[in-house]
Amino acid sequence: METGQLLRWFERRRETKILDLAQKQITRAIGTVNELERAVSAAAEGKREDAEKSIERLFLEEKEVDTLRRSVFEELAKGSLPSKPREDLMHLVKRLDVLADHVKDSARNVKLLLEANVPYDIWRSNVAMVKDLRECALALYASLEMLGKDAAKAHEISQKVDEIEDRVDDDYVATKALFIKHAQELDAATVMILKDLIDFMEQVADTCADTADYIRVLAAGEEQA
Repeated sequence: METGQLLRWFERRRETKILDLAQKQITRAIGTVNELERAVSAAAEGKREDAEKSIERLFLEEKEVDTLRRSVFEELAKGSLPSKPREDLMHLVKRLDVLADHVKDSARNVKLLLEANVPYDIWRSNVAMVKDLRECALALYASLEMLGKDAAKAHEISQKVDEIEDRVDDDYVATKALFIKHAQELDAATVMILKDLIDFMEQVADTCADTADYIRVLAAGEEQA
């Protein structure tokens, strides 16, 4: 094997290892979204203990996402990849970490709301929003899974992330409208926490869309290789 071919082979091995770690990271990140959905659904049904257990599991998943991010950075620091794909991969794993952070912030607000009197249709609207959020995260995972296998498919699936993110935006507006409908029933503190909850959930969807952008960049690089 010539030196140039050997270098390309080594770079591909390193990139594959990093992508494997990134896939583990998104699996954990989706785990946080799954637990958020369970927590919101349990809260809507008045199942406080179930909601609290889901939130605790979510916090553990978020710690694993952070650990995997450090592992990816250690691999990237070895410097065997060219600067452009290394930079793109670094942005990708940073986005996954941010995604999990926003999910954790959402969960903290759910935990606070377990102490509040929240009308059922507001909880129901939050459930609809978090279900779309989970679908958005799953589409992101499917797109990332295709990297290194089928770049065109990775690009195609990544576009679905943007479509679902638009639905989450609609859920966000619909939920805010319920704050007005129930203005007489809600105190200021509860409204503030409810708004923080949907703000963070919207940011999760936005982060999914941002991450999908990096997947498209990486997929385009693969197609050109």
